[in-house]
Amino acid sequence: MIYNTQTYKIKDEAMKPFIDSKEIHNFLENAKPTKKKVREIIAKSLNKNRLSLAETAILIKTKEPELIEEIKQGAKTLKNNVYGDRIVLFAPLYIGNLCTNNCQYCGFRISNKKQQRKTLNREEIHKEVKMLQDTGHKRLILVYGEHPRYSPKYIAETVKEVYKIKSGNGEIRRVNINAAPQTIEGFKIIKKSGIGTYQVFQETYHPETYLKVHKSGSKRNFNNRLTSLDRAQEALIDDVGIGVLFGLYDWKYEVLALIRHVNHFEKVYNVGPHTISFPRIQNASSLDIDEKYFVSDENFVKLVAILRLAVPYTGLILTAREPEKIRDEVLTYGVSQIDGGTNIQMSGYSKNNINNQNLDKEQFKISDTRSLEEIISELIDTDYLPSFCTACYRLGRTGEHFMEFSVPGFIKRYCEPNAMLTLAEYLEDYANDKIKEKGYKLIYKKIETGTIKNKSMFIKKLKKIKNGERDLYF
Repeated sequence: MIYNTQTYKIKDEAMKPFIDSKEIHNFLENAKPTKKKVREIIAKSLNKNRLSLAETAILIKTKEPELIEEIKQGAKTLKNNVYGDRIVLFAPLYIGNLCTNNCQYCGFRISNKKQQRKTLNREEIHKEVKMLQDTGHKRLILVYGEHPRYSPKYIAETVKEVYKIKSGNGEIRRVNINAAPQTIEGFKIIKKSGIGTYQVFQETYHPETYLKVHKSGSKRNFNNRLTSLDRAQEALIDDVGIGVLFGLYDWKYEVLALIRHVNHFEKVYNVGPHTISFPRIQNASSLDIDEKYFVSDENFVKLVAILRLAVPYTGLILTAREPEKIRDEVLTYGVSQIDGGTNIQMSGYSKNNINNQNLDKEQFKISDTRSLEEIISELIDTDYLPSFCTACYRLGRTGEHFMEFSVPGFIKRYCEPNAMLTLAEYLEDYANDKIKEKGYKLIYKKIETGTIKNKSMFIKKLKKIKNGERDLYF
């Protein structure tokens, strides 16, 4: 077994912390990479086995350029074996930027008097969602500042409202959440609204640094945030996303701490996180952060490859914080989800102001300002399959059930055909003639060379989409 099947319950309060900074540093200090060890670890991962903390630490400490290249190529091979060529697309939608926390790296922090505060009303939410639907988006992540106004009830109401909105053939089929930690009862209220993944990023797993950068507010409680997704699991939200804001502390420590968090989920709940995110600090309104631990492009690419090898089954999310060049490179080494056509200013999509960013109206600077259409066109040109698929979540392939498919690598048998069906929807409803032509060329190429088990059934579904039917999947 890759993970322990024992589970146990916790109360609606902070449980014993599972991050021991001394333990993590010890793993890093004791890691002694050799060619033999590094290659054995890569081979283990390519067999779809999770890496231990000690094994991950060896990859992290590897400095020899030849071996680093082998790590990246191993991640590339593993990504293809598990996920194929599909890249899932989504968009963030900021609902409100009120916040009671004082986080030095964030433009929303309460001490930043320059930030222009706003919470979208019902009409504004409809306007933003329709704009996103009209470009082809099917998956959103709603983002909320950490403020009493954004209660579990309020979050649930906005989720249900988003699901109701329709524009032509457009609809949002999956709403994920990035919001403050909740109590178990709060998570239960939100779950009833039909959410997908609930994200809470620890930002930094180093306790001393955590207190240094979180000056005040409820977010200053390290342990409460650390155990927040345990409470989500207790509320039966089995799709959760974890992440680190790289640049607050040593990236080597943070990568290993992420793996420690994964181990915790597997041991306690028999399920790993559905996604791992790894944003780097970007410029923000009145940014107040020491650059000592900022991560170079070279180390960023390396850490993404290591995360892919360490946790083969977990989705890796790369956001538009990163510039186009880095995003295109990192896609190769394990990323499975990206946002496209992103605008994080309040009411930004309807105002179409991405090329005139105002940091006093958003959380941080967006570096990749390409439209969704541009990203899809470029993905197709490089033989990636743009995907808007939400089938697993709506068929109950989540949590432990998802692990049963994803850990052995079986999930690809559903992902590739479903990705192509959602791409066909996009081509029929939103693409220009040029993208439509090359998009269908890619689909038919994948039919011949891909892993579809029942090609005749797939072709029947594809014809139905061309004839106007929607939302078909395996």
